[in-house]
Amino acid sequence: MATSPPTPADFRWADYDGVLFDLDGVITPTAEIQEHAWGELFADYDYTEADYLAHIDGKPRYDGVRSFLASRDVTLPDGDPDDAPGDDTVCALGNRKNTLFNDILERDGIAPYPGSQATLDLLAAAGVPSAIVSSSKNAVSVLTAAGLDGRFDVVIDGVVAADLELQGKPAPDGYLLGAERLGVDPSRTVVVEDAVSGVAAGANGSFAVTIGVDRGAGHDVLLDNGATFVVDDLSELLPTDGAERSASGDS
Repeated sequence: MATSPPTPADFRWADYDGVLFDLDGVITPTAEIQEHAWGELFADYDYTEADYLAHIDGKPRYDGVRSFLASRDVTLPDGDPDDAPGDDTVCALGNRKNTLFNDILERDGIAPYPGSQATLDLLAAAGVPSAIVSSSKNAVSVLTAAGLDGRFDVVIDGVVAADLELQGKPAPDGYLLGAERLGVDPSRTVVVEDAVSGVAAGANGSFAVTIGVDRGAGHDVLLDNGATFVVDDLSELLPTDGAERSASGDS
């Protein structure tokens, strides 16, 4: 018999076999650093926060460059990933953005969202494996800066995606690979995302639950693009009695 999708009130992490997390904006507030770096990169194009959410958030770096430039009716040659940071090709712009990002990360550091850190602690205690699935090629350095290196069983980042020629979000390729490497079935797996393209990827991969975390995209937008339900922070899904309950409600 078909069951109704869970709601925040009855969702239990331990009811699932694995959890796949986006990184920026879900585990760490790197979206703020990302946006700052993109803002510096496109300062001459009247860049706004709305541009980040509409054209860049959740996408592989060069795709973000192309999408933003298209919104301004600007076309540049793709160039090559080995291009020096600059502004004459898509890859040069993407590489310049990466330099800006790493400069800010090194200068300011990063810490996990407290609600996300508590969720990781809960999953570890419950024996539920977890993975990072991020479009960023900086995922490993961000995890290290946040003190989370080694915390996840699997990391699928932009480097892995490029090596395997995976399609970027909203295609579900990265999440499906994450589930495969965790050894879990997508129908028993949770995706956690803050980006519109990311919740669409979860929906496109037919995962059991796709949780939207609203860091600015908007509840309705995330729901319209595939989120099962939306919270403002993962702390809303932590048990209030100090123990994770089963779906039957047993202690």
